Amino acid sequence: MGSLKTKKNSWLVLSGGGGDTKSGIQNSILLAQFDSTSNSLSRTPVAKHETGSDLPYRMAVHPGGEGLICSFPNSCRLFEWIAPTSMETNDLGVRASETVLTQLENVGQQLALAFNKEGSVLAVGGEDGHLRVFKWPSMEIFIDVADAHSTLKDLDFSLDEKFLVSLGGGPCRIWDVNSSAVVATLQRENDEVFTSCRFSINSNGTQILYITAMRDRGGSIVSWNTSSWMRMSSKHVVRDPICAFNVSPDGEYLAIGTIQGDLFIYKSTNIRVKSIIKKAHIGLVTVLKFSEDSRLLVSASMDSSARVTKIEEDKTHNGLSILNFVLKGLWLIIFIAVFVILAYYYTNNKPLPF
Repeated sequence: MGSLKTKKNSWLVLSGGGGDTKSGIQNSILLAQFDSTSNSLSRTPVAKHETGSDLPYRMAVHPGGEGLICSFPNSCRLFEWIAPTSMETNDLGVRASETVLTQLENVGQQLALAFNKEGSVLAVGGEDGHLRVFKWPSMEIFIDVADAHSTLKDLDFSLDEKFLVSLGGGPCRIWDVNSSAVVATLQRENDEVFTSCRFSINSNGTQILYITAMRDRGGSIVSWNTSSWMRMSSKHVVRDPICAFNVSPDGEYLAIGTIQGDLFIYKSTNIRVKSIIKKAHIGLVTVLKFSEDSRLLVSASMDSSARVTKIEEDKTHNGLSILNFVLKGLWLIIFIAVFVILAYYYTNNKPLPF
């Protein structure tokens, strides 16, 4: 799942299907339009590109609008946008590009695709644990490690574009994009299994790395310092296995999806629950994506559904602040009153009434 925005409209890019089985669900890439007024997706796709018997498994949308890359069972392919016929129409489309990504043909199933923020670097991680990092659009490879992990499940670039985090079997690795070297190895504790990774910023504007981890008691969110690469905190958040994770662009919210189809949104400052949407989907959540303004969360599921969840403003915050102010003022009044009473009995040499 990815997003695309123009001056007038916003679209959501979805991919999936029934694979090579006869499920009746066509393998395709879909474009759905988002209506900011009603905070809803179009009931039917505005465009659809069928991919035959090949299931599009993962995708990465180029941040500069240069199309998208999809991974298929054995290769990755590039797709381009079909521009609207006029500024007044919404008939954006998608088609297979004539450009063939020869470096990503016959490489097996790729489980993770990621562009850096600038769109100048593409990272690809395979089911076999092979990590490949290319300059874009030249596709000149500069990191090529066949055994980066036993299997490679997730990738993310740091916001300053200096680092790449790769996650799969075993510990998590941090790569320096300029030197192509591993600069840190983040170890698991006890029986942890790392599942997802995302760079973000914390409340004081410094960079932070979040990793979701599963243990026998459930899922946790672990944070790491990106200067020392030391573990900062770990908080248990859900009992069910975490199958999707993302962080809002402003760093304020963390979202997870579970195999039960539930959505949880947390405030990043204290990892406390902001909202819970039980059974947001019938099947397990496959992917989560925040809007650019961090106020909408899009989720997709194995049940072939997608939904938009609006993140409501914390209306109780101001009320609680006022209540705290009133309570503090009341305690001050009580203190002054007691002080005056004590002073009166002392100056008049009278015994205290209590």
